Amino acid sequence: MTTSVAGKDWDLLSSYAGLLSLACISIYAGSYGSLSSRSNRVSGTETEEEEEEEIDRLSSQDAYLFPVIGSAVLFGLYLIVKYFGKEWITWLLQWYFTIAGVGSVGKSLIALSRWTMGQSRWQKFDKVQFLVLKGQRELLSLSLRTPSLLLIPLGSIPSVIYTFGDSATRRSALLTDLLALSFSHNALSLLKLDSFKTGCVLLSGLFLYDIWWVFGTEVMVKVATSLDVPIKLLWPKSLVFSTERGFTTLGLGDIVIPGMFVAMALRYDYHRASQRGQLGHVSRVYFLATLLAYAAGLVTTMTVMHVFRKAQPALLYLSPACIVSFMLTALARGEFKEAWAWTDEVEDKGELKSLARPHTNGKVKNSGEHSLEKDSAADATTTSLPQPDELAGQEPKRRLSKRRA
Repeated sequence: MTTSVAGKDWDLLSSYAGLLSLACISIYAGSYGSLSSRSNRVSGTETEEEEEEEIDRLSSQDAYLFPVIGSAVLFGLYLIVKYFGKEWITWLLQWYFTIAGVGSVGKSLIALSRWTMGQSRWQKFDKVQFLVLKGQRELLSLSLRTPSLLLIPLGSIPSVIYTFGDSATRRSALLTDLLALSFSHNALSLLKLDSFKTGCVLLSGLFLYDIWWVFGTEVMVKVATSLDVPIKLLWPKSLVFSTERGFTTLGLGDIVIPGMFVAMALRYDYHRASQRGQLGHVSRVYFLATLLAYAAGLVTTMTVMHVFRKAQPALLYLSPACIVSFMLTALARGEFKEAWAWTDEVEDKGELKSLARPHTNGKVKNSGEHSLEKDSAADATTTSLPQPDELAGQEPKRRLSKRRA
């Protein structure tokens, strides 16, 4: 049943609105997830929270290779589906996303719980440390608060249902969206651009990539409609969430790629506030400008798709929207040169080493305890008996004093 008033298909319009909301919420959450614990810490304050390992940023060289690697993977999947069928590659990808989904949903649940409780309350839970050592060398280190021991197994439930459920369960929009949103959140939290220049290169390259593979060939549409894996957001074309008319879909690439640019804008806002000593009150002007531009670009995509009744490459509209919004905002504020030259670099390795926690005999110690032990050891050395080399240096003095006597 279709709800239509004055010639408007409200079922379809509600589907567009739902998809737009999911995409914007995903980018909003992922952007804040991309902030490191040090980037939003007020200068001079300390925290007991475990330091997360900073991952290297994507550079301009990586951005140039993105469309090339993406094209190779996409065309390879197309050839497999066309000449070998989609069954076995779908089965393989489903298992891959099942394993990845366990960690992805679990990590998103941990982030949601920490945000809901608040950082100070979260830190009151006991910390469990897992270490894998080979001699004195640390191979693997994992630090978890006690609620995480429950949240990670809980996060495996959607993946298990998606893999072992029947075909109707696997095509559930709720289940697919749950997995896809967790993938999107974690991708935005981990994949970080190093500068606005890199972001513009990436969006420009994938702008051309999307146009070619959607309008120039059947490859993109064929692969997207053949593979039954949770790499897209779904929303039913119905006000009452009926699935009779199918779903409106949006690929994760149309969320993650522009979302990386939006997340970088938020980190730049925090950088500006840090430089001015105003981390208590961050003006998120670049973040809001790019996020609103993303929403406007997605609305434009849906409008064109609705009018022409044909699938559209979303990056055709999203890439220019994000780039132009950043440039206009920077030019209007007279900060373009400064913003263009800014790089979101990982903190100095020497500083990171000083924050690292050395371990002795398998027991982890924080940096304060380590320095205290070093100071104590130094004090003990000054009050201990003289060393042999010191005695050797004193021997001539004793003989000289005897001769004078």
